[in-house]
Amino acid sequence: MAGLKGYVTNIPATVMPAGEVIASYHELWHVEQSFRMSKHDLRARPVFHHTHDAIQAHLTVVMAALAVARHLQAATGVSIKRLVRELRPLQEVTITINGHHVTAQPQTTQTAQQILNNLNTAGH
Repeated sequence: MAGLKGYVTNIPATVMPAGEVIASYHELWHVEQSFRMSKHDLRARPVFHHTHDAIQAHLTVVMAALAVARHLQAATGVSIKRLVRELRPLQEVTITINGHHVTAQPQTTQTAQQILNNLNTAGH
């Protein structure tokens, strides 16, 4: 009510000064946004693990997926939701009929092609 806000941390001031603690707290919304994005746009669902190794493995996969999603967003300028919507249909299939291999390639939309072009130029 007095307009004061306190920050509590277990990090010693010699390791992280008060100003850095406050700045880090103000950046917390990036983390929250990432988890909202991963749960909604990537259709992530709760998973219940019971062993330490399974929990660590799951967190590693989730953090790797989040890092890839953030990289894709930065490289293309497109939200992860739109990336998934545009790129999900791009699946190639190879069918074997009487020993002959037939490959069906997807039709790439103009938007999907632009995303792919942006990714190709971001890697160079």
